[in-house]
Amino acid sequence: MSDAAALPAKLAEVVADFQFVDRSMRADMLIEYADRFVEVPANVAVRPFPETNRAPRCESDAFVFPVDQPDGTLHFYFAIENPQGLSAKAWATVLEESCSGVPLEQVAQVPQETIFELFGRDLSMGKGQGLIGMLDLVQYAAKQRLITRRMREQGL
Repeated sequence: MSDAAALPAKLAEVVADFQFVDRSMRADMLIEYADRFVEVPANVAVRPFPETNRAPRCESDAFVFPVDQPDGTLHFYFAIENPQGLSAKAWATVLEESCSGVPLEQVAQVPQETIFELFGRDLSMGKGQGLIGMLDLVQYAAKQRLITRRMREQGL
Protein backbone atom coordinates (compact mmCIF):
# COMPACT_ATOMS: atom_id res chain seq x y z
CA MET A 1 0.00 0.00 0.00
CA SER A 2 1.16 3.53 -0.75
CA ASP A 3 2.37 5.61 2.13
CA ALA A 4 -0.79 7.63 2.81
CA ALA A 5 1.30 10.40 4.39
CA ALA A 6 3.13 10.86 1.08
CA LEU A 7 -0.07 11.17 -0.93
CA PRO A 8 -2.04 14.38 -1.38
CA ALA A 9 -4.79 14.31 1.28
CA LYS A 10 -7.69 13.91 -1.16
CA LEU A 11 -5.90 11.09 -2.98
CA ALA A 12 -5.17 9.33 0.31
CA GLU A 13 -8.92 9.49 1.05
CA VAL A 14 -9.74 7.93 -2.31
CA VAL A 15 -7.20 5.14 -1.75
CA ALA A 16 -8.66 4.51 1.71
CA ASP A 17 -12.16 4.28 0.21
CA PHE A 18 -10.96 1.50 -2.13
CA GLN A 19 -8.86 -0.38 0.42
CA PHE A 20 -11.34 -3.01 1.56
CA VAL A 21 -13.84 -3.26 -1.30
CA ASP A 22 -14.47 -6.38 -3.35
CA ARG A 23 -14.07 -6.51 -7.12
CA SER A 24 -17.74 -5.73 -7.83
CA MET A 25 -17.83 -2.72 -5.50
CA ARG A 26 -14.50 -1.50 -6.94
CA ALA A 27 -15.97 -1.59 -10.45
CA ASP A 28 -19.07 0.32 -9.31
CA MET A 29 -16.96 2.95 -7.57
CA LEU A 30 -14.74 3.40 -10.64
CA ILE A 31 -17.80 3.75 -12.88
CA GLU A 32 -19.06 6.49 -10.54
CA TYR A 33 -15.76 8.33 -11.01
CA ALA A 34 -15.94 7.85 -14.78
CA ASP A 35 -19.50 9.23 -14.78
CA ARG A 36 -18.21 12.41 -13.11
CA PHE A 37 -15.58 12.96 -15.81
CA VAL A 38 -15.68 16.47 -17.26
CA GLU A 39 -14.04 17.14 -20.61
CA VAL A 40 -11.35 19.82 -20.82
CA PRO A 41 -13.06 23.21 -21.30
CA ALA A 42 -12.64 24.93 -24.66
CA ASN A 43 -10.85 27.87 -23.04
CA VAL A 44 -8.05 25.43 -22.07
CA ALA A 45 -7.77 23.25 -25.18
CA VAL A 46 -9.63 22.40 -28.38
CA ARG A 47 -9.34 19.58 -30.89
CA PRO A 48 -7.09 18.62 -32.47
CA PHE A 49 -5.16 18.41 -29.21
CA PRO A 50 -1.38 18.89 -29.25
CA GLU A 51 0.57 15.62 -29.30
CA THR A 52 2.73 16.94 -26.45
CA ASN A 53 -0.32 16.58 -24.20
CA ARG A 54 -1.08 12.99 -25.21
CA ALA A 55 -0.51 10.44 -22.46
CA PRO A 56 2.04 7.90 -23.66
CA ARG A 57 0.90 4.29 -24.00
CA CYS A 58 -2.77 5.16 -23.37
CA GLU A 59 -5.16 3.12 -25.51
CA SER A 60 -7.98 5.57 -24.74
CA ASP A 61 -6.07 8.51 -26.23
CA ALA A 62 -5.95 10.54 -23.04
CA PHE A 63 -4.64 14.10 -23.03
CA VAL A 64 -3.49 16.04 -19.96
CA PHE A 65 -3.65 19.82 -19.72
CA PRO A 66 -1.96 21.41 -16.70
CA VAL A 67 -2.97 25.02 -16.03
CA ASP A 68 -0.93 27.23 -13.73
CA GLN A 69 -2.85 28.63 -10.76
CA PRO A 70 -2.08 31.95 -9.01
CA ASP A 71 -1.03 30.09 -5.84
CA GLY A 72 1.74 28.22 -7.68
CA THR A 73 -0.18 24.96 -7.99
CA LEU A 74 -1.64 23.40 -11.12
CA HIS A 75 -5.15 22.52 -12.15
CA PHE A 76 -5.27 19.39 -14.28
CA TYR A 77 -7.78 19.00 -17.10
CA PHE A 78 -8.19 15.92 -19.26
CA ALA A 79 -9.59 14.81 -22.57
CA ILE A 80 -10.33 11.15 -23.26
CA GLU A 81 -10.92 10.52 -26.94
CA ASN A 82 -12.22 6.96 -26.56
CA PRO A 83 -15.85 7.17 -25.43
CA GLN A 84 -15.47 3.64 -23.99
CA GLY A 85 -12.38 4.64 -21.98
CA LEU A 86 -14.02 4.25 -18.56
CA SER A 87 -10.76 3.48 -16.75
CA ALA A 88 -9.07 6.53 -18.24
CA LYS A 89 -12.07 8.71 -17.39
CA ALA A 90 -12.16 7.39 -13.82
CA TRP A 91 -8.41 7.97 -13.34
CA ALA A 92 -8.66 11.44 -14.93
CA THR A 93 -11.42 12.34 -12.47
CA VAL A 94 -9.40 11.03 -9.53
CA LEU A 95 -6.32 12.98 -10.64
CA GLU A 96 -8.23 16.20 -11.30
CA GLU A 97 -10.09 16.07 -7.99
CA SER A 98 -7.13 15.00 -5.85
CA CYS A 99 -4.06 16.63 -7.45
CA SER A 100 -5.37 19.97 -8.68
CA GLY A 101 -4.47 22.76 -6.27
CA VAL A 102 -2.02 20.53 -4.40
CA PRO A 103 1.63 21.48 -3.71
CA LEU A 104 3.73 20.47 -6.70
CA GLU A 105 6.10 18.46 -4.52
CA GLN A 106 3.25 16.15 -3.51
CA VAL A 107 1.97 15.74 -7.06
CA ALA A 108 5.47 14.86 -8.28
CA GLN A 109 5.71 12.06 -5.69
CA VAL A 110 2.44 10.19 -6.30
CA PRO A 111 3.54 6.55 -6.63
CA GLN A 112 2.44 4.45 -9.61
CA GLU A 113 1.31 1.86 -7.07
CA THR A 114 -1.68 4.12 -6.36
CA ILE A 115 -3.19 3.09 -9.69
CA PHE A 116 -3.20 -0.57 -8.72
CA GLU A 117 -4.62 0.23 -5.29
CA LEU A 118 -7.60 1.82 -7.02
CA PHE A 119 -8.03 -0.42 -10.06
CA GLY A 120 -6.86 -3.71 -8.56
CA ARG A 121 -4.04 -6.10 -9.37
CA ASP A 122 -5.92 -7.67 -12.26
CA LEU A 123 -5.67 -4.47 -14.31
CA SER A 124 -4.58 -5.40 -17.84
CA MET A 125 -1.10 -4.42 -18.93
CA GLY A 126 -2.44 -2.10 -21.64
CA LYS A 127 -4.77 -0.24 -19.29
CA GLY A 128 -2.13 -0.09 -16.59
CA GLN A 129 0.42 1.39 -18.96
CA GLY A 130 -2.07 3.99 -20.18
CA LEU A 131 -2.99 5.06 -16.66
CA ILE A 132 0.70 5.26 -15.76
CA GLY A 133 1.19 7.41 -18.87
CA MET A 134 -1.46 9.81 -17.60
CA LEU A 135 0.23 9.99 -14.20
CA ASP A 136 3.59 10.49 -15.93
CA LEU A 137 2.30 13.61 -17.70
CA VAL A 138 0.79 15.01 -14.50
CA GLN A 139 4.06 14.45 -12.66
CA TYR A 140 6.13 15.84 -15.53
CA ALA A 141 4.15 19.09 -15.41
CA ALA A 142 4.64 19.36 -11.65
CA LYS A 143 8.38 18.62 -11.88
CA GLN A 144 8.89 21.14 -14.69
CA ARG A 145 7.19 23.87 -12.64
CA LEU A 146 9.37 22.97 -9.64
CA ILE A 147 12.53 23.22 -11.75
CA THR A 148 11.43 26.60 -13.12
CA ARG A 149 10.63 27.83 -9.62
CA ARG A 150 14.03 26.76 -8.28
CA MET A 151 15.84 28.41 -11.19
CA ARG A 152 13.99 31.69 -10.53
CA GLU A 153 14.83 31.48 -6.83
CA GLN A 154 18.50 31.06 -7.74
CA GLY A 155 18.37 33.99 -10.13
CA LEU A 156 18.97 31.85 -13.21
